[in-house]
Amino acid sequence: MSENEWDWARGIVLLDRTNEAAKQDISYPFALDELIGRETGDGGPSVCHLWRHPRAFVIGSRDSRLPGAAQAVRLLQEEGYSTLVRHSGGAAVPLDTGVVNVSLILPGQGVHGQDIYRDFDRMYALIRTAVASLGAEAHKGEVQGSYCPGDYDLHIQGLKFCGIAQRRQLRATIIQAFVLAEGPAQARARRVRAFYEQAALGAEPGSYPLIEDDRMTSLEEGLGLGESGARAFTQAVHEVLQAGRSPQEAAASAGLFRMPEENALQSMCEQLKQRYAVPEAGR
Repeated sequence: MSENEWDWARGIVLLDRTNEAAKQDISYPFALDELIGRETGDGGPSVCHLWRHPRAFVIGSRDSRLPGAAQAVRLLQEEGYSTLVRHSGGAAVPLDTGVVNVSLILPGQGVHGQDIYRDFDRMYALIRTAVASLGAEAHKGEVQGSYCPGDYDLHIQGLKFCGIAQRRQLRATIIQAFVLAEGPAQARARRVRAFYEQAALGAEPGSYPLIEDDRMTSLEEGLGLGESGARAFTQAVHEVLQAGRSPQEAAASAGLFRMPEENALQSMCEQLKQRYAVPEAGR
């Protein structure tokens, strides 16, 4: 992106919750994105929300319709995973404290008037620039055999470390990315493959991704960052978004931000869980 293409980031508010990886239900950060999106769409500031979760498994709406999805989700819950069908695009993704989730919450132009690729490219530019500051060159393009595959897979030397999805509200866009910052990527891939082995029993070929162990990596593995990969990547995002703006600009934007009230967040959590519940077999 050229300099003027970063204008969208000048007034952005950084909401960094990466040190708040308490065992909240996984619906909480998605509910937070949803409510902040409404505020942004009503004239509030743009927000970059950074967060982690200690043990969760998020699936896509298409995953939720697989024949064995309900049983597969129950097994995950028995293993201690907090589960959710997300309302943005994408497919199954496991989350832990080595995964940094990035949400860009930006004003939109209406569901039918937005340039969806523009907003995907903004997230791509943010992550690519942050990773470049850590010493690697990231590229986009689907990585066959990876989990949650798509055109905006981000990869280092052909191995995927990040996926991007999007949620569009009436007046705002929420672009969500997961970044494998540290920890073993192959173990996560095996967990996703095991989910599909259960969920896709009896499914039509091509209705779910085929996962290979060796198509994913993490920044720790790819860059040798050690166990500080999540912290290093988070700091890099801070530095990218703070570059080119004064402390006064940052403070002015922060002054316009209103954190949703807790009762509204809990209500939205319940709405998301009910609205996007996994159908039981035979329903």
